[in-house]
Formats: sequence, structure tokens, C-alpha cells
Amino acid sequence: MSSRFRLQGAAAVCLLSLLQPAPAAHAQTAAAAAQPKKPAAKATKTRAAGAADPLAAERRANAIALINALADESRGFRDQTLKARVQMQAADTLWETDRERARALFRRAWEAAEIADAENTRRGEEQNRASGRLGTRGLNLPNLRGEVLRAAAKRERALGEEFLGKMEEASKRAVSELNNASANLPTPTTAAAATPGGEGKQTPPTRRNPDETSPEVARRLRLGMQFLEDGDVERALQFADPVLNSVNPSSVEFLVLLRERSQQEADRRYTALLSSVAASPNSDASDILLLSSYVLTPHLYMTIGEGGGGVSSSQRRRDITAPDLPVTLRVAFARAASQVLLRPLPQEDQDTTATGRVGTYFVISRLLPFFEQVIPEGVPALRARLAALNPDIPEQARQGLNDDLTRGLVPEGSQGDPVQESLDEAARTADPRARDMAYLHAAQAAASKGDTRARDFADKIEDADLRRQVRGFIDFALLNRAITDKKDGMEVLRLAASGELTPVQRTWAYTEAARLLAKDDRPRALEALESAAGAAKGIDAAEPDRVRATVAVATRYFEFDRNRAWEIMADAVKAANAAPEFTGSDSGLAARIQTRALRSTINFPAPVFDLTGVFQTFARDDMNRAVALAQTFTNESPRAVATLAIARAVLDGNKERVNRE
Repeated sequence: MSSRFRLQGAAAVCLLSLLQPAPAAHAQTAAAAAQPKKPAAKATKTRAAGAADPLAAERRANAIALINALADESRGFRDQTLKARVQMQAADTLWETDRERARALFRRAWEAAEIADAENTRRGEEQNRASGRLGTRGLNLPNLRGEVLRAAAKRERALGEEFLGKMEEASKRAVSELNNASANLPTPTTAAAATPGGEGKQTPPTRRNPDETSPEVARRLRLGMQFLEDGDVERALQFADPVLNSVNPSSVEFLVLLRERSQQEADRRYTALLSSVAASPNSDASDILLLSSYVLTPHLYMTIGEGGGGVSSSQRRRDITAPDLPVTLRVAFARAASQVLLRPLPQEDQDTTATGRVGTYFVISRLLPFFEQVIPEGVPALRARLAALNPDIPEQARQGLNDDLTRGLVPEGSQGDPVQESLDEAARTADPRARDMAYLHAAQAAASKGDTRARDFADKIEDADLRRQVRGFIDFALLNRAITDKKDGMEVLRLAASGELTPVQRTWAYTEAARLLAKDDRPRALEALESAAGAAKGIDAAEPDRVRATVAVATRYFEFDRNRAWEIMADAVKAANAAPEFTGSDSGLAARIQTRALRSTINFPAPVFDLTGVFQTFARDDMNRAVALAQTFTNESPRAVATLAIARAVLDGNKERVNRE
């Protein structure tokens, strides 16, 4: 019997069992009809006292059967990425019901994820080789093992540790293979000796890289941060604590995120890390610069190139606000920092610190105003160290570092108006291309503030293709602000009708206008939905966007007209069967500007495009009908997404019902 047939059989059993009431339930219904009606309050009391709902139990059993059948079917999927994700989600859904089965499915998901990651890496390398690049950097490759690890670790720490161990073993094997392959390559010393005139030359000492983090440490910290995002502090610390003994951007970011959830736990670990850095003879200015982010610039991390060769920064969030730390902690950081920064400096040719003398000069200069506030008694020694370093700092290096001395410490608003600065640049330049770029930047800066002049600036761009791109980008940015910040249905409706949007963006805009107008202006909301349906039909039938747009219309219509929503969803299934690239879980929208010198993108989540939400809604309305509709998908991915959504809606609904009672 084929796996597809087994899943359809499970669906048929589900449909037949739900269509035919259980005898006991039928008898209870008949008996109830023969009795006079009782007050609603008494009925509620009886239900709360523990009366079972046989139909709910039957729906739950059928939902579990659907999940198990889908998990078995997925073993035959050709797409390893889909196989891994379906088995992972099936395991997660079954965890509360059958943990042994769920563990087995998590392990199957891991096996599929290993194959999928290897295949994705190989394909990425082939693409890059074809384009003349090396490796897979720059490619947005999925990390299937990371996805399975997170889902499993969330359910059970032991299972998470098991998968972490497997990843570490794989990393060690890869390193061993690389070492074996390069064993016969000449070492730097050998190469120098083999070069005429190279005898007697010594290889300069290797400097420590502050950004360097082992894969094992990076995985643990990444997993811990994901748990913090979910609000699970205990599990986050279980995985991250073993590696919170070294300073790198990820370890400090973990502590910053932890402080948002638990100030006491974060401050305690930061204090321990400070003590470790102050005691270690290998600590240097790079450690202090990273540790300063916890105190002064959370989510902004700066590192200095080898020997002070320029500053690079990474910003994890847009808003950089210094936290309200206890005075004792600020003082502890200042003293530990000054202790490290005032250490005797080695001879320049023996300096193995990450930053060198230039870096030490930069860090003292950047933190000096903080030291003056917190430990003024220590400032004279720090100023003396600056004076001693000053002759060793090349003028070019000094000028290159100046712009970064106040990065994150001085509010951006005090640095001028980016819109006016761009307009001034456009007025000054005689180069048409430079003028177009200046108007582009002015339009972007205005749109980020919701300034309607952004479109006027875009219209001043002479290059027709660039002007079209910028108009679309600006209109999409203004649309996002109208939806998320202003929540202005009429403004969204205006932009949907007049904006330079793609068909799928326009459909989404109309559905969002309908959502915002539903409460206060139902007739206009329905008009917006009809406009959305028309825009969706205008998309090419073979395009995944046609399906996504139709799903969005069906989702929003459910709030107004359930029968119409079911009809539209049937059309969405037909469209999906004609669009093999549609996966059912590709929600999201983007607008881009791309030139030779610039690439700018706005990404916006749009879960209304995803099959999960609409099938969960339909399952709560009529599980039988939702199951039947899901089985009409001919492609594996949308059918799997819909089936999982139905089962989860039923199981979660039962859980919510029990909690309420």
C-alpha cells in the first residue's frame, strides 16, 4: 500500500467517523431533546464538573491518526528539506501524546536534515563556482539541522544535547579531513626557507581574532538566543551557560538579551565574565571594547582589524539605548577595563593582541568620557597611557578611527537631517548619476519617517528604470507604515489603489485594508476584499504569487462570509496544483532597489499568505471539510502544511478547552 494511499485512508476514516455520531452521543442527544431545557448556567456547571465530549475525543484521535499517516508518507518524499521539516513538525505535534514516537520522528528528521544540509551546501557551491565565487558565503541556505535542534531541544534537553553532540562530531570530522588534505602543503616557515633570501626570517606572531568563535560555541549561543526570543530563560541558560566564559559578539549579545528577561541572572554572569577577563593575561583592548556594549551600546558590537587596521561594527537592533545598570556594575566594568588597558605593552614585533597599539589607543579614547564619569580617580593614568601611545599612531589610522569614536554613544538625531543632507548633495552635484543617487537616499530617508514627500523626491530621478524601482520601494514602505504604525484603513486603501505596487503587494494591501476597516466600515471592507480578489485573478495562473494572493483573500473573507471563503479556498487549491513551486509556507513580501552600486530591500512578514492560518481556521469551522480540501492538493508540500495545520488546530483546541474548563 503506498504512503499516499495510507494518508488518504486516514483522512477517509476521519471523515466517516465524524459524519456518523457515536451511539452514546446520539442517545444523549435524544434524551436531552425529551427533557425540558435547563438553564444555561447549570449546563455550564455540569460540563465544568467533568462531562466528557465524545466528539472532541474522536476528533483528537483522528487528528493524531492524520499526523502519524503524514509522518509515514513523508519518508517517501524526494525533497529532503521537506521530509526533515514534516517529520520535525509531526514530532513536535505528537510530543504530548506519544513521546517515544515523537523522539523517533525527531531522529528521522535529523537524518533527513543531515542529507538536506549536505545537498544544499553542494548546490550552493556549484552555483558559486559557476559564477566565479568560492564557498557558499552570500547564499541564503537553510540550516535544517539547526531547525531540528531547536525544536527538539525545546521539548527535551537530553535530545537537544544529543543533536548538538552529532553536530560537533560532524565539525570535527570536517576539520580532520581538511587537515589531512592540507598536510602536504608547505608551512609558512618552510615556504620562507625555500624562498631565495628567506633563510633566517621569522614568521610574525599570530594575532588573536576577537570575532573568532568555534562552531560548537556559536551553535550553543545561537540556540540559547532562540530560546530567549521564545521567553524560555531556563532552557536558554541550560544550553548557553557552558560557553559563557569567553568574550565574543555572540556571548555579549546573549547576555544583553538575557538582561531583557532577567536582569539578575544577566548581571551575575556578566560580572563573572568581567572578573575572568581582568584575571586573564591574554585579555586585551578587543575584549574591553566588546564588553563595553553591555554597559553602553547594547546590540552594537565593534571590533578592530588586525593591529588596529580599521573598525568594523555589527548592529543587531535599530535602537541603541544604554541600560540602567547598577552603579556597582558600571564601576566594576570601568575598573576591569582600566586594569586591562593599562597593562605593559609588549614590543611591537611581539604583540599578539587582537588590536595592537592602535586598538588600545582607540578603546581608551572611546571610553574616556565614561571613565571620567565613573572612576575619575583613574583618568590621569589613562591619559598618560594615551600620551605614551600617541607617537606610535599613524595619522592615517588616527583619522580613520575618529568617525567611530562616538558610534552608538551619540544619538543619530544630533548628526543632522539625512533628508536635507541628501537634497543638498543633489543640488551641489553636476553628475546626473550622483544626483539620482542623492534623490534616492532622500526618498528612502523620508519614507522611513512616513514623510509623503518621499514620492516627490523619487519623481526627480532621471533614470527611468531607477525611478520606477524607487517609486515601488517608497510606496511599499509607506504602505507598511500605514498598516503597522498608523493602522489607517483608508490610507491603506488609497495606497492599494494608486501605489506603484506589484499585483501580489496590491492584493495584500487590499486584504489589510479590509481587516482594518472591518469594525467601523463593513461595506467598504467588503469592497476592498472584492478588489483584492480581482487583483489576485490578474496574476499569471502558473505563478506561486497567484496562490498566495488567493489564500490571503480566502483568509480575510472568512470573517465576513464563510461560504464565500470556502469557495475561494477551493480556487486557491486549483491554483496551487497548477503552480508546482508553491510550498504553502512561503509567507512574506519584499520590495527592492538594485543597481550596480546599491542593493536595498524591505522585507515584511505576511502570514496571511501561509496555508497554516487558513487551514487552522477552516478546521475549527468544519474539520471534515478541511481534511477533504487538504487532500485535493497534488503537491507534497502544500498538502503536508495543510494537514499539519488541521491536526494542530484540533489538538490545540482540545488543550484550550481543557484549560478553560
